[in-house]
Amino acid sequence: MNVQLFIPCFVDQLYPETGMNMVKILEKLGCKVSFNTKQTCCGQPAFNAGYWDEARAVAKKFLSDFEGVDYIVAPSGSCTGFSRNYYERLFENSPEHNDAQKVVKRMFEFTEFLIEVLKVDDIGAIFSGKATYHDSCGALRECGIKLAPRKLLEKVKGLEIVEMKEAETCCGFGGTFAVKFESISVGMAQTKVASALSTGAQYIISTDVSCMMHIQAYIDKNQFPIQTIHIADILASGW
Repeated sequence: MNVQLFIPCFVDQLYPETGMNMVKILEKLGCKVSFNTKQTCCGQPAFNAGYWDEARAVAKKFLSDFEGVDYIVAPSGSCTGFSRNYYERLFENSPEHNDAQKVVKRMFEFTEFLIEVLKVDDIGAIFSGKATYHDSCGALRECGIKLAPRKLLEKVKGLEIVEMKEAETCCGFGGTFAVKFESISVGMAQTKVASALSTGAQYIISTDVSCMMHIQAYIDKNQFPIQTIHIADILASGW
């Protein structure tokens, strides 16, 4: 099975080990993994800021970079959700519309790909600790991903998963939202972290490093005894 990686901006610049761990897992499961070094952004930041023409230009490059591959897999519900839900709108009545439709069908978030395409829920991972799971808005609301990450985490030996009450609540990042509405964004992170701490968890696991970055910054500032970790880093542990 041929898989081409899409590595989001935050993963590329701040969490490269998460991308490498995703490769490690996919190759273990028999996938032929490739990475186009010319790839850039999916276009979501410009789109969310209202710059649709600029977003369209970036997304057009995305279509070219990923033309003809079997599957596109990304460690991000946010980027996956954006391409699925907005590419057809961006390229409506344009020559690229058919290409956009093809990309939407081939684009998968990492945990979704493991469960729905590869039909695998046990990677053989070993990770000792107690954790809670954060549903990112991109994964949950834009991709409908709820059970896949939890099925994978249930099979990790040594890992205890405890659900927090605010699992589905937004962490407050939202890209430029965190900049434009700082006090609200911080308050949402406070709610999320308080909920996670109430479970006694040592880790907050998610599919999206953008959420992790925001939550971790709040944790570090307040020196709370908990840390964020991407699910790919958990699944690549112990083997």
